[in-house]
Amino acid sequence: MAEWYDHAIIYQIYPKSFQDSNGDGIGDLNGIQQRIPYLKQLGINAVWLNPVFVSPQVDNGYDVANYYAIDERMGTMADMEALIKAMHAAGIRVIMDFVLNHTSDQHPWFQDAVTTKNSIYRDYYIFAGENGQRPNNWGSFFGGSVWAADPSGSGQSYFHLFDKRMPDLNWANPEVRLAMGDVAEFWLAKGIDGLRLDAFIHIAKADLGQDYPTDDPTEPVVAEPFFANLPNVQRWLRPFCARIKQDYPGAFLLGEAASANVNLAVDYTSDHAKLMDSVITFRYFDRDESQVLPNLPANYQPAPLNWQHFRQTQAVWQQTLQGVAQPTLYWGNHDMARLATRIAQTPVQARSVAMLMYLERGIPIIYYGEELGMANLEFTDAAQFNDVTVDDFVRQAIQNGFTREQALQLVSQTHKLPARGPMLWDDSPQHGFSTSKPWLNGGGSTTPPVASQEQDEQSMLNFYRQLLAIKQQPVFQDGAFRLLTMGDASYVYLRQSAVETALVAVNLTAAPISLTLPAGDYTPLLHAGDFALADVKLDLAPYAGVAFQRY
Repeated sequence: MAEWYDHAIIYQIYPKSFQDSNGDGIGDLNGIQQRIPYLKQLGINAVWLNPVFVSPQVDNGYDVANYYAIDERMGTMADMEALIKAMHAAGIRVIMDFVLNHTSDQHPWFQDAVTTKNSIYRDYYIFAGENGQRPNNWGSFFGGSVWAADPSGSGQSYFHLFDKRMPDLNWANPEVRLAMGDVAEFWLAKGIDGLRLDAFIHIAKADLGQDYPTDDPTEPVVAEPFFANLPNVQRWLRPFCARIKQDYPGAFLLGEAASANVNLAVDYTSDHAKLMDSVITFRYFDRDESQVLPNLPANYQPAPLNWQHFRQTQAVWQQTLQGVAQPTLYWGNHDMARLATRIAQTPVQARSVAMLMYLERGIPIIYYGEELGMANLEFTDAAQFNDVTVDDFVRQAIQNGFTREQALQLVSQTHKLPARGPMLWDDSPQHGFSTSKPWLNGGGSTTPPVASQEQDEQSMLNFYRQLLAIKQQPVFQDGAFRLLTMGDASYVYLRQSAVETALVAVNLTAAPISLTLPAGDYTPLLHAGDFALADVKLDLAPYAGVAFQRY
């Protein structure tokens, strides 16, 4: 029997940027509650909230200092309880982000570990090495080494896969596993409906004495095979997940498995594994880097999506997970540049690829503002990114003949932080988000706000409302998926149930194309851009797309 989350349509809310209710420029829980009618009308039935726990905000809430309390900038526990109740009254489930790989260095566990002799919390974290020597050459995702000096002066170092103010938890310690289970159940008892398990694939590490082989062992290197998807991830999480499912059988466990391949996705989501219900992978979006300059870091150089690889990847994930789990379907989130900046060349293409993705088999996750066509902000100062890797890129770009402005424009188009701008509600100076200056500011926004788009039947917002209504049809919820081979210029697939068939066709190019569809009678359900159908010959204008009912 299908669970509620098998038919979920999730809306990801970045709380700091969605709606400010008290005028301090930071979005909050009461602001989210004010916008429930908007969410309901959009057609979603679940929300995923990025972290709202007490945090120093080194990494925008992913550095948790207290798992049992709401950050005062977001509101109070009473506000959270009221939000859950109001969401449920509107028929919307609540999924909370759960950071389980690391804490803030301000968390009481870590503070005790580095200030109290023989602290019981010392083994809650990963300390190694001696005499100030790093145990290995592994590099942090945030730059530099994964090792930082123990503040207590012991001569040891502690492990931090992300910022040095975010020490990794030691999941090899059973007490840590029990403590994190207690946190999860605390929030489920509050009435939330699921957890998005952040960076769960990193909780197990290889032998800390093993360097990663490299040409220069003195320089830190991101040794991902040594701290991603190791066997102990599954062994340690299985009791954690089983406990949750036993006490809260309807809870949705959505795992962030950024680097997992499809076979690992099966391992994490199959019935016999008893782990996640679905996982989010970053494997969908390989870029075509043939035009990327080799002497500059590629990650801050815009590059188009490799559509051929995308087509192959989607087919493999769809077919491999058939009968196992629902794939997640998304174009953007808080960790990547926005769809309108990263992929869509025109508003028509933004609509077409939304239709392409969300009518596949799986669980849509819409990043807030995507339904408006929001793009990345444009930053004019490297300091706005709060990222040392940006400083390095700008310096290298200038050395290679770019102006500072050009370098910053490239980073604005590719960095994750400009994708977290305030939601655009109206045409007022602060976009209806706040009555004061928002916590994150930048130029470049020409996207019409909600107030304007609601009055326009042809707007992006109203297109998304139609799209999500169609997604709720049985053939798009439960039908099988089959990608059709019709050349590199198009993306065409069938959705088939016992009683219905649908077809989705999208032109991936800036030139018109013609396709010959399988035999049948076709009735259009939704389209973006111009198309013409004569018998089974389909003509699609540049970047156009159409969904059909097939008889």
